[in-house]
Amino acid sequence: MIRTILAGTLMLALGLTVPAQATEIGAMTDAERQAFRDEVRAYLLDNPEVLMEAIGVLEQRQAHQQAGNDAALVQTNAKAIFDDGYSWVGGNPEGDVTLVEFMDYRCSYCRKAFDEVARLVGEDGNIRFVVKEFPILGEQSLMASRFAIATKMVAGDAAYKKVHDALMTMRRNVTEAALRNVAERFDLDPAPIMEKMDSDAVNAIIRKNRELAQRLQINGTPTFVLEDRMLRGYVPLENMVQIVSEVRAD
Repeated sequence: MIRTILAGTLMLALGLTVPAQATEIGAMTDAERQAFRDEVRAYLLDNPEVLMEAIGVLEQRQAHQQAGNDAALVQTNAKAIFDDGYSWVGGNPEGDVTLVEFMDYRCSYCRKAFDEVARLVGEDGNIRFVVKEFPILGEQSLMASRFAIATKMVAGDAAYKKVHDALMTMRRNVTEAALRNVAERFDLDPAPIMEKMDSDAVNAIIRKNRELAQRLQINGTPTFVLEDRMLRGYVPLENMVQIVSEVRAD
């Protein structure tokens, strides 16, 4: 039916006569079908902006559908996203909006977003910021996340923040020696942290974050959840500021 309507509409728009017997494209004669194709091709070549307009409408519809799907996913998993009881919470804990970031220490776009997210949270002053350890880029990513989570468990939130920031800006390979140096830089005893890294408690957090990401259909970093919106990939600071404003206005 859709093909029939489309064919008839195009033929009328192009000034062609719809054959009485051609109630479907498949019912056209070979000559009628070729004439139709030639006219459509000629029209699109003369008016390529029609294609761009159609693509734009399609992209808008797809984006709207994706936003609706994302909002439903966030609502279903809200507790695990915003208040899991183990992820580090920064910014303003009483902020009027919550921004959650799924990140990987070895992700170049996470590093690119790092300073901008810190600036967004700091300058806004009313954003609650949650970090989700989501190591997906190999063994060094996993080691770094294990170390950060273990630091939080052993030494608390303030120590975690220092270590997290150091790992986000570290350019050398993640090795046991490098992690020990990070701990010692902040006067932390590396021994209990290193011992905790492979514990069941640390493994459980990484597993839960990965399971949550799977439910949210997240397969890359950084991915942000801002209230009921999901921002998949790096978003420039000015765009983030605008989106925060839109969320508050909703």
